[in-house]
Formats: sequence, C-alpha cells, structure tokens
Amino acid sequence: MKSRLVGIAVFAVSPLAQAASDEALNTAWLVLASVLVFFMQAGFALLESGMSRAKNAVNVMMKNYMDGCVGGITFWLFGFGLMFGSNITGWFGMSHFAPHDGEPWDFTFLLFQMMFAATAATIASGAMAERTRYSAYLIGAVVISGFIYPVFGSWVWSGIYGGQGWLAALGFIDFAGSTVVHSIGAWCALAGILVLGPRLGRFAADGTPRSIPGHNLSLVALGGFILWVGWFGFNAGSSLEMNVSLGLIALNTHLAASAGALGAFLAQRSTSSPVLLTTTVNGSLGGLVGITAGCATMSPLFALLTGLVAGGVVVFGMRLLERWQLDDVVGAVPVHGFAGVWGTVAAGLFFSGDLFNWSRVGVQLLGAGVAFIWAFPLALMLYLLLAKTLGLRTSTQHEQRGLDYAEHAEVGYPEFNLAVTFDSNDLPRRV
Repeated sequence: MKSRLVGIAVFAVSPLAQAASDEALNTAWLVLASVLVFFMQAGFALLESGMSRAKNAVNVMMKNYMDGCVGGITFWLFGFGLMFGSNITGWFGMSHFAPHDGEPWDFTFLLFQMMFAATAATIASGAMAERTRYSAYLIGAVVISGFIYPVFGSWVWSGIYGGQGWLAALGFIDFAGSTVVHSIGAWCALAGILVLGPRLGRFAADGTPRSIPGHNLSLVALGGFILWVGWFGFNAGSSLEMNVSLGLIALNTHLAASAGALGAFLAQRSTSSPVLLTTTVNGSLGGLVGITAGCATMSPLFALLTGLVAGGVVVFGMRLLERWQLDDVVGAVPVHGFAGVWGTVAAGLFFSGDLFNWSRVGVQLLGAGVAFIWAFPLALMLYLLLAKTLGLRTSTQHEQRGLDYAEHAEVGYPEFNLAVTFDSNDLPRRV
C-alpha cells in the first residue's frame, strides 16, 4: 500500500503531470477569455442599438447577433488557415483550413481567435447603421472575417504552425490587436460609410451637421460597461496562458479605459462643449482600443497616458468626420481607427525598458499605414460592388419607416411606433 502511495506521489510531481496540469489551466483560462470576448458582442449590440433610433433597434441587434454566427463559421472555414496556417512566404497561411483534427490546444486557440474575427467584422455595423441592407451587410461581414482581417493578421500574428508574417519579422508590436482587429475593422467601416452616404437629414444643404440622437442612452452605458468587462478577456486572454503578467495587462487595460473617459471629458470642456454620455463612453472605448497593442509592454503610468490621449483623439476625430460630412452613427472610425493608430504608435513609444526608440516607432507607423492601405481599398471595392449589384443602401421609404420593419417585418417598440410608421395589419408581411 505504501509503495502504491509513493508511486502516486511521484507521478503527481513528475514533469509530465505538471505539464498536463499547466495545459489544463491554460485551456480553462483561454476558454474563459473566449467567453468574455464573445460577451463583447452583447456590448456592441447594446451600444449600437442605443445610439440608433428606435425604429432600427432590431436591425442593429440582428447584425451584431449574426456577426458572431456567419463570422465564426467563415473564420473556421477559411480565416483561421489564412491567418495562422503555415506561413512560409510571410504573406498568408496555407494550412489548417476548416480544422477538425488536431490537438486539444488547437481547438482552444481556434475558439479564442474566432471571437476576435467576429469583433473585427462587427465594428462596421454601428458606423453603417440605419441605412444598410441587411443581406448586403452580412456579405460584407463574411468577406471581412474570412479574408480582409485574417490576411493582415497573418502578417503580424502568424507563426503558430510554421513561418512568420513579414510585419512580425520587422518587430511590429500589437499584443492584442489595436491595429490587427480594431483599425482593420474601422477602415472597413470608413469605406462603408463613404459608399453609403449619410442618413437622411444628417447634414443640411450647406453641410451643417444635424444631431440624430439615439433612442436609449441607458443601453449605451450598459453596452460600454459590458465592453469594458469583455476587454479584460480580450487583452489578458491574448497572453494565451496563465502567467504572472495577467495582472499588469488587466491593470493597464483598466487604467487606459478610465483615462480615456477623462480624456474625452477634458476634450469636450476645452471647447466649451457639453459633456455627453455617448462621447464619454466612446472615450473610454478609445482608451481600451489604444492600450490593446501595448498592454503587456507598458508600465501603468504610460498606459494611463495612452488612454488619456486616446480619449481626446476620439472626440476630435468625431468632429473631423462631421466636418467631412461622413456619417458614422456610433463613432466607430474615431474609436477603433484613430485611437487604434495612436495606440499602435504608443506601443512603440512607451515600450518598457526601451522608451522612445524611434526605429521601433517607425515600424509601428509602417504597420498602421499598411493596415489602412490593405483594408480600406479592399473594403471600398467590396461595398461598391455590393452597391452596384445587390444594393447596399436601403430605399428612402425603408429608411424613413425603419429597418426593423423593412428588413425583418418586426419592431422593437411596437407600443409607440406602429401608428406613425406603418399599418399594423401589414406587420407580418415584408415590403
């Protein structure tokens, strides 16, 4: 009996048992992080719906819901292989398409990265809200999650199954995706709003912007909180393992988000503008986007500074889009694009132990620029093609009635908008 117990004890402390235990812990952590990132879809849905008018609430929710569905399947079929497959050339992966056979860790890693693909696709949803045809939007989401996002991602993050992306070989830093995920999604969104044009009445004949307020600011705040929570999984999960750096990553994430809201506040007050809830939430999201690249390689002080600047970038970026008469319903381009560029540069500027290395900053600027050169033209061609064939923008009548009814034959708030938008007897039928 004693010998059996000794044998069990020896096995328990053996390197093999320790390795199995570590893999189990890492798997549990990454699955939890995947759940947190997936929960961000709920945050996006609430925030985007709240910033839209009541007559489009269901449509916005539907797009976010389906981003996770079609985006996830497409990424499994094509995107994962393009992004993480054997990348001998440095440009794209050539293995692991539709993976169904592998080690347990392979499937855990696939699950986590699938959530990132859905996030990249859904960024365009809010910017293009209230005037985009549902079917055309979904086609765009498929192309983004299955091709545009993973190909660029392979330049930065590939190497898991052999080879290395060319940007990674140069030393480009993007720990959790300020550029890979957020800027790529934002440049696709920018292309979308350029092709679509602004919502009816968004700008006067002389170009003066008109406010079109969202219908529920409580949903906006709740969505912001959920995204904040999910971001801990987004950033800390990108470590891919349980280690002592998780605390620093999570702390930097929180500090940057808090400072982003403060930066947005200061930017609004500096121009004697009212301090808006929507802008404040966007400021904190800008801080989160900004810190995503350098959350593992910055000290807390510089994480706070990164978030503070990102909040201001978001505010002035939103005003810049208005000046250009670009209608971004939720501010996706400033939040994910402009703040993403700043965060990518900041990761080079504030690299712990080697501050202000201008060679590294140059590589960061190159990566941010290449992201735009890759994503924006492709997305522009995609949306132009959809506009000429299937049709990207809804008709004027459908936009006035609301996409809930026009695209889905249902409404989110029937008690107060049935009488003014359509005959309730027509509800079961599409127009």
